[in-house]
Amino acid sequence: KELKELMKKENSGDFGFLTQLLSLPAPDADAMIIRKATKGLGTDEKLLYTVICGRSNDEIDILKKTYFKRYNTDLTNLVSSETHGDIKKLYLTCLRGVEETYDPKYHNASKVEEGAKTFRRKCRGRRGTYEGALFEFICKSPPQYLQMVDDAYVKAYHVNLRYALKKELRGKTEDAALFTLGMKLRPYITAAKLIKSTCAGMGTDELGLSSAILRYQLILPQVMMEHIKLFDENIGDMVSSETSGDYKQLLLEMIRVAWPGAP
Repeated sequence: KELKELMKKENSGDFGFLTQLLSLPAPDADAMIIRKATKGLGTDEKLLYTVICGRSNDEIDILKKTYFKRYNTDLTNLVSSETHGDIKKLYLTCLRGVEETYDPKYHNASKVEEGAKTFRRKCRGRRGTYEGALFEFICKSPPQYLQMVDDAYVKAYHVNLRYALKKELRGKTEDAALFTLGMKLRPYITAAKLIKSTCAGMGTDELGLSSAILRYQLILPQVMMEHIKLFDENIGDMVSSETSGDYKQLLLEMIRVAWPGAP
């Protein structure tokens, strides 16, 4: 806490906030990002869902305990009060930490076929899409099982789960649900696309960029490879062209730790 407060006192702006994050253990940094995303007028949904969604049960448990310890606030209650609609359903499902442990005897061929049919039904119910049921299915399914369901879905219906989900949802709910699905099926590609998105369009989302580079530090080499495949550009080069000053140098140093060949 003393180091974090020193960074807050000595530095400012995007550089200052990143130094504060770096001064904290990873779960505390995530808690601080959530605090930032939900403080003030409106909620930064993209920042929030990239921290909460697609996490393991253990990570969610640690995150909730850390947030309460740091801010004396229940994370589930906070998210419930700061969000609404279908995206709120997704957040609350993720925060329950309901992912099953993969068991090949239980998650067998019959279960896979049943899962594909269930997903199809929830996408095309008589009363419309059952968003809550879809979120529950994604969050409960271990990655190995979800991949088998995805393969079975393609075989039966000629589209994958991502396509089916994208067709049924809109806006930030769509983005958050696809991110959750992606972090289970193709985490490195999903992280690479997220990092790229923080530098797309008009201006750079510095807060989102800082959060992503920090959170994916341990898998950054794999994410870097996917980023190069997808966009023909390494993350270091992108950061060099989209940021400046001390903030740029700190981000590049973080990237070099994982990828020594970065600029």
